[in-house]
This record gives sequence, structure tokens and C-alpha cells, in this order.
Amino acid sequence: MSFIGTQLTVVAAPFQVYELTHSSFAVGMLGLAQMIPLLIGSLVGGTIADAYDRRKVLLVAQMLLAATSAGLVVNAVVSSPRVWVIFVLTSLGAGFSGLDHPTRSAAIPGLVPRSRLAAALALSQLLWQIGLVVGPALAGVLIAQVSLAATYALDVVSFAVAMVALLVMRPMMPEGGGTRAGATSILEGLRFLKGRQALQGTFVIDINAMVFGMPRALFPALGTGVFGGGAVTVGLLYAAPGAGAMLAAFLSGWLGSVDRQGRAVVVAVVVWGAAITAFGLTPWLVPALALLALAGAADVVSAVFRNTILQLTVPDRLRGRLSSVHIAVVTGGPRLGDVESGSVAALTSPSFAVVSGGLACIVGAGLLARLMPALPRWRLSGHVREQVDEADGT
Repeated sequence: MSFIGTQLTVVAAPFQVYELTHSSFAVGMLGLAQMIPLLIGSLVGGTIADAYDRRKVLLVAQMLLAATSAGLVVNAVVSSPRVWVIFVLTSLGAGFSGLDHPTRSAAIPGLVPRSRLAAALALSQLLWQIGLVVGPALAGVLIAQVSLAATYALDVVSFAVAMVALLVMRPMMPEGGGTRAGATSILEGLRFLKGRQALQGTFVIDINAMVFGMPRALFPALGTGVFGGGAVTVGLLYAAPGAGAMLAAFLSGWLGSVDRQGRAVVVAVVVWGAAITAFGLTPWLVPALALLALAGAADVVSAVFRNTILQLTVPDRLRGRLSSVHIAVVTGGPRLGDVESGSVAALTSPSFAVVSGGLACIVGAGLLARLMPALPRWRLSGHVREQVDEADGT
């Protein structure tokens, strides 16, 4: 529920900025403004997630995120909404999400047996993708039929639902009682990455896909320009990748049987780039939505495998900190993508920005597979055996 609410703001904020400025570059800068708070929040959030009861951390995060959305409601109802207020409040929200997301991710492995982790992560992706479909589509309708203020207000309500759910859960302390939060804790998490090329590769290949192949900053311009629609069309463009991802997540039972998951990540990113390239070439809305859905399906496959590699490689005491790096990549990459696509579109055109980015994504995935061969070689079977051996003391 809270993620559906968050997606309302993900659509409403850039739409409002575009409505006030008529500039895709300004929409791209909105992503850049969120980047630094997100990175700082993720690093700090990861060390907090490894130090305290993760349930309490999540409760605090919901309250802080609800406060930023309430501020957006106020800005939307005044007679002259301010663009700078949208930048400030969404940047704060990005920072607070850095506390929320790593804590959620770090909590999952403690709730299921390791043999069921891939299935649990697929379920998590399913819930995530439902939010990516329902939230943007609902946002488009609310903006068009009610108001921007009502869209932001529903986001505030969604956080109240999340807080109620958290209150009925049991405490979730990290294994060993937690590691003291601080700079030393952050550095310990970052040092764990040294020499682990496959884990590093999951981060780098996702940055490649999101920076070059994520054209969401162009959706307002494409929806109202190339496709000749309005707020509903823009909402559909935002929702389409989530629709494809949701379908892929529903059909994700086969993912747990894939052994060469590292190679599957590379293939999924190439499919993502190809679908985005084709999306940029079509002038028709229905095929465009179908191609975005295909891209979303490829992305959810990549996400499940990348997250499995992370969770099976990292011990629980470090899981919050490494999850924070993962979340910084997953949520920060698209914001850098906003800057890249918005800047290229300002110099050329939105369609050229989409096509060139998709092609760059494909080339980048091929180069990374060659330069970081441990990623495509990563197998699930060996790591599950390692975890069983550790549990047996052998």
C-alpha cells in the first residue's frame, strides 16, 4: 500500500514540474536533486538497519516519508505552487527512502529458509511491480479527474496503512544483536565488496541499464507530444513497465530453477535495452506500451537474480549495509537516467534520447560481461551448497 502511494508522487511530482516549466530538462534535474540525498540516506540507512530493530527503523521511515508528502499537498493547494518546493521535498523524501528500502530488503532473508529465498524475492518483486502498475495508472486518473493535491494526499494516507502493518509484526533484530552504527560500520560494508567481482557486477550492470536505458523523465514530453495525450497517457507510460514486470513476477516460478543466474542477468539487461530502443522508434501508443511492458518484464528477471546473488553472498550482519548499496544503485540509477535522457532530449529530441540510450545500454551490457566475467559465470548451485555447509559446521 505504501509503495502504491509512493508511485502516485513519483508521477505527480515530475508532471507538476513539467506543467509549471514545460521543460524535460527541469524534470531531469528533479532526479539529479534527489541523487545526493538518496546516496547519503542509503549509506546511513544501511548501517542503521544493521544496528537496530528493523521494524522500528521502518516505522520511523514511514513517518518521515509521510511528512514530505504532506508538504507536497500544501504546495499543490496554494494559488502559486513553487517548483523549488517540489525539488526540496522530493529530495528529502529520496533521503528518507534510503532509510526505508535497505531495511526492508535486509529483513527478507530472516523470514524464509535459504532454499526459498529466490521465491520470496520474486514475491517481493511482484508486490513491488503491482505498485508500479497501480500507482502510476491511478496517479494519471487522479491528476486528470481530481487534482494534484488529492494525488499527493493519497500518498500520505498510504503510509498510515504501512505503519499499522508494521505495528503488528514482531521485532526484527539483526543476527548477533546488531553492529554499532557509524562511519566504521559503513566502511566495513564497503570493504566487503573488495574482490567480489560478481557482486560488484550486479551493481554496475544495473547502473548501465538505468542511466542509459531509463527514459522516464521523457514520459511527460512523449505522452503529451509524440503520443498526443494528457495526464492519463503519461500515467500509462509510467505504468507500462510495471505491468510487464508484474506479469513476469506472476509467472516467476521458473526463476528458482535457473542455475546460471549471473548470465541470466546479462541477457535480461540486453533485452531491456532492445525493448527501450524499439519504444523510442514507434510513434503509436499501443505498441509503445507493449514495448515498455517487455522492458519491465526483463527488468524484474534481472532484479530477482541480482538480489539473489546479493543475499546469498552477504552475511546477515552486513546485509543492511550491502542492501543500502543495492538500493542506492536501484533507485539512484534511474535518477541519473533522468539527467542523461533529459539533457540529451534538450540537445536533440525526446525520441533520439530514448533510442540512443537503449543502444548504449546494450553495448554497455556486452562490455561489462567481458570485463567482469565473474558475473556471467555466477551459479546458484554452488552458493546454496556453501550456505548448507556453513549451517552444518563443515
